[in-house]
Amino acid sequence: MPLEPGTRLGPYEVSAKIGEGGMGEVYRARDTKLDRDVALKVLPEEFTADQDRLARFEREAKVLASLNHPNIGA
Repeated sequence: MPLEPGTRLGPYEVSAKIGEGGMGEVYRARDTKLDRDVALKVLPEEFTADQDRLARFEREAKVLASLNHPNIGA
């Protein structure tokens, strides 16, 4: 189920869907606590019971969080 603009997930406020793929949907959102734009990836509900997919998702998040390069938007 797609998230509508204005939907809040914790400190994140969704502004638009920017893509989708095999692991879920990606949204542009605003981190209201840190006052910055973020990409928010949401897994399909059926993946939440699959430990292998959850582990892959967590590994991906850790790798992306570790990136630091001048050509990557913060």
